[in-house]
Amino acid sequence: MAILPIRIYPDSVLRVKCREVRDFDARLRKLAADMVETMIAAPGVGLAAPQVGVELRLAVVDTSVGQDPKELHILVNPEIVRREGAEADMEGCLSLPGINDKVERPLAITVCAVDLQGKPLELRAEDFLARAICHEVDHLDGILFTDHLRGLRRERSRRQLKKLAADREEVLA
Repeated sequence: MAILPIRIYPDSVLRVKCREVRDFDARLRKLAADMVETMIAAPGVGLAAPQVGVELRLAVVDTSVGQDPKELHILVNPEIVRREGAEADMEGCLSLPGINDKVERPLAITVCAVDLQGKPLELRAEDFLARAICHEVDHLDGILFTDHLRGLRRERSRRQLKKLAADREEVLA
């Protein structure tokens, strides 16, 4: 396994609508394992393939940050098929360091996906797990959590993103 570099805004891969996984092979299993290791090392509770530069519909979520193996969810080609309720709470993102804000998300979801062998799975998630899965599925569609903000919060996030992009340009120059 390896810790992968996490792509930081304004990297264009963060705005890509990822393609479906069709090959359930050793490369996919290695990518998933590397993503889990990267997420835990960051530390974070979720990571989507585009955040490590791969344009595939693959996400890993672990709200225990590696403390409880039962909390690890590897979702291939996930689709949220049901949303219930709503709650606003703070979110951040490994690809948007230093930016946090309140985002409204469902209180409960049902997600359909497949596992690393291509077998269908259905997961009902609530509260923080539901929020984390929604956040990662958004990444697979090129959506950042800041895209959900409105009004003054959206304006503040635009300024923060602009500064983050300028800071990245300086680092890369």
